[in-house]
Amino acid sequence: MNLKINLIIVSSVGLIFLGACRNGTQSTNSTSIPSASPVQTATQNTPSASSENTETTEHPSESKGGQVIESGSYHLEFVSEPETDGTHMDFYLQKGDNHEAIPNAKVIAKVQLPDGTQKSLPLTYDAKGKHYTALLPGKASGKYNVAILSDVSGEKVNGRFTFNR
Repeated sequence: MNLKINLIIVSSVGLIFLGACRNGTQSTNSTSIPSASPVQTATQNTPSASSENTETTEHPSESKGGQVIESGSYHLEFVSEPETDGTHMDFYLQKGDNHEAIPNAKVIAKVQLPDGTQKSLPLTYDAKGKHYTALLPGKASGKYNVAILSDVSGEKVNGRFTFNR
């Protein structure tokens, strides 16, 4: 009897140590936002992405203060700002080391609202600000999952972002 109790205790302690030693970068994706190609993921105020082959980084001199994903030669940055009638979304799609704006892409935001419903919003290019923009109507509180689907001359450049309102 004493041997069984000791075996249970040792096994439990071993499992606790294994859980503590695990790398904390495991991610689960329970959203049902569709994507046409591999999607890189960034989370608000998080210095790492949860998708392989993705480098999420901060560019203090160039960042607009949003969530950043570096995907190959592309720089993606998403900024959300609450407004009285919804949430203003800005998306910076840039290419190369000098982060040149890409003005001729087709950009769509697939947003999963906190209640689980989804909205699809086309983003329009603001030439003055050199970024894509849209207004997400509504003011529901909670976590929003956003998949930005971009088509740059036939090349798919996608990213996943989140924000809370």
